Amino acid sequence: MPRINLLPWRAELRQQRKKEFLVALLAAAIAGVVIVYASKLTMQGWITSQLNRNTILKNEIAQLDKQIEEIKGLENQRERLVARMKVIGELQRSRPEVVHLFDEIVKTLPEGVHLTEVKQTGNRIEFQGQAESSTRVSTMMRNIDASEFLSDPTLDGIQTATSGQDHVSQFKLFAQQVSAAAGDEDARPTDTKPTKGAAK
Repeated sequence: MPRINLLPWRAELRQQRKKEFLVALLAAAIAGVVIVYASKLTMQGWITSQLNRNTILKNEIAQLDKQIEEIKGLENQRERLVARMKVIGELQRSRPEVVHLFDEIVKTLPEGVHLTEVKQTGNRIEFQGQAESSTRVSTMMRNIDASEFLSDPTLDGIQTATSGQDHVSQFKLFAQQVSAAAGDEDARPTDTKPTKGAAK
């Protein structure tokens, strides 16, 4: 016996379309979930990759900071070595200057002048002594002014005192030591240098 569908064809069409719509909606939902999950995985991958880059950068920065500290330490060590070498060089240059200084003190000392104290502070030299007269002190100052290793004589004071039956002049004067390098550049002629005992 033939089967007869009693449902109207329009109702069947609506049911068919409803099923298709539900299937499409379910497919869209599934696709949305897949897209969201894929996007989440992608973002997590990007974040993980960026975190890995940040970690690598932090490690590189830490290594660079360590190298910078080592470089600073080497620079400080170099500066200390340069300073020591400079001090050693100055000491080596100053050794002959001491000899020149004592030799020049003897040369600039005229007859009738006796030193009781010689004090040096840096390049400043202090002379204290006695002279038979103030003229001898003036002669000593002229000798210092004409010297290659001494300059700028300055008389701080002179007093007349009695030593036994004689009158002596007690004096105090200052002079500047001229370094060997400056002496080579600003050498004064020695033919006009007064001799010891020029003034009596």
